[in-house]
Amino acid sequence: MPLSKNSLKRINNMKQGIYVLMLLVAFGMQAQEKDDATMVSETMTEAKAQVKDSTKTNTERVKIDGVAAVVGDFVILESDVDKTLLDFKQQGVNMEGFTRCKLLGKLMEDKLYAHQAIQDSIEVSPGEVSDRVNQQIEYFSEQIGGMDKLLKFYAMEDELTLRKRLTEITKINILTQRMQSKVVRDVEITPEEVRQFFEKIPVDQRPRIGVELEVSQIVIEPEPSEEAVEKVIEKLKQIKAEVEAGSSFGTKAILYSKDRASGRQGGLMPINKRQPLAKEFKDVAFSLQQGEISDPFETDFGWHIVMVDKVRGQERDVRHILLIPEITNEKLEEARKEIDTLRTRIMDGELTFEEAARSFSDDKETRNNGGKLINPATFDTHFELTKMDPEQYSQIEPLKEGEISIPLIDETRTGQRRFKILKVTNRFDEHIADYSKDYIKIKNLALKEKQLKEVEKWISQKIKDTYINVNSDNRDCEFTNNWLKEEEKE
Repeated sequence: MPLSKNSLKRINNMKQGIYVLMLLVAFGMQAQEKDDATMVSETMTEAKAQVKDSTKTNTERVKIDGVAAVVGDFVILESDVDKTLLDFKQQGVNMEGFTRCKLLGKLMEDKLYAHQAIQDSIEVSPGEVSDRVNQQIEYFSEQIGGMDKLLKFYAMEDELTLRKRLTEITKINILTQRMQSKVVRDVEITPEEVRQFFEKIPVDQRPRIGVELEVSQIVIEPEPSEEAVEKVIEKLKQIKAEVEAGSSFGTKAILYSKDRASGRQGGLMPINKRQPLAKEFKDVAFSLQQGEISDPFETDFGWHIVMVDKVRGQERDVRHILLIPEITNEKLEEARKEIDTLRTRIMDGELTFEEAARSFSDDKETRNNGGKLINPATFDTHFELTKMDPEQYSQIEPLKEGEISIPLIDETRTGQRRFKILKVTNRFDEHIADYSKDYIKIKNLALKEKQLKEVEKWISQKIKDTYINVNSDNRDCEFTNNWLKEEEKE
């Protein structure tokens, strides 16, 4: 049966679901857990209130904030749904086809994931939640213009109240994401399944791929002096000795660590062996016992010491302090001259861009394949021009195919400055998806469809096994899933 446009749209639902989750955090949607007794009592949407005056007492029925739905141990309030819809509209989110019923169904789906995650003993460490909350607050605060404006936007009286609310939401979101990943983690797809998926799409409904570029880079990082490196190592040794003598590692991290994300929370980082961390960092972190502090060691980010805070099976909470040797202006100028000379040699035909990248680039991720950048969203070398990071777009957009940029100063997330040159090695004009040229993208679409089918089966089964109650006011909704547990029609 041919794939319809609706089927293709549904393949993107998983991505949209994650986007909605992020919006719920941004707009203050509060998830709540309640026991069965409270749940039952709050399912009623009306309560009696005593209204007294100087002469008599009257009993009136007053509308209170009711429960929209209950999924397992989780309650979704009517006000939660209403406020989220209002916030979406105020923020200019495209609400076309996005009804209140659809939002309620999505929230119920998220709570089903979170409920089952708890049943499956999926853990979320306080450190991980705290880390995400810090990142969210930092990001939103920068976007809106400061903490005071952020508190006003959320209608919160202080930062502590905001953190408490975001902590509740974030924990639920992490549980949901981990349960989603568990459901689809074993789903794989064969080349034959990809071919069949593509051939089922009618020609006039095949996706259109925008203008794409292949981009290569060469990076030159300034080298710190031996004196600067030794100074950092001695400082880390001093901090280690002070902590072993009774000082707080967390306080030292707040004061000294150059890792801004973890430094604000005392260097705390929940990690596991699957995370894409520097190999040297993971090797050290997983070689220590609880409470033990490492000697100073180096990664591409700088010099570290690590302390294991808590061991939890294959996961652990660690605290670390990152220090970066100072780069003098003289060393920075040396790096600029080096990359400028390298660019001249390439322009003069003395060596190719690819040869120069392999021999001289300091970027380990790209130098072995001639400097080609990998798109983190698709894991291939194609970058769709309209979907590029704005800063990267501004650097790439003026370049013609084969043209090499002037030396550009680049800054890592830890604030280290370095130089790079960029080259557009290939340009692919806008086109209808082609099986051979766009195999990776088609494979991703096919895999998402297969994952979606697995998710639908999982949700259908868990709805049967889980306590679910939908308020009578919402029973007229046409849900995608069988939340009302109606008998399946043959």
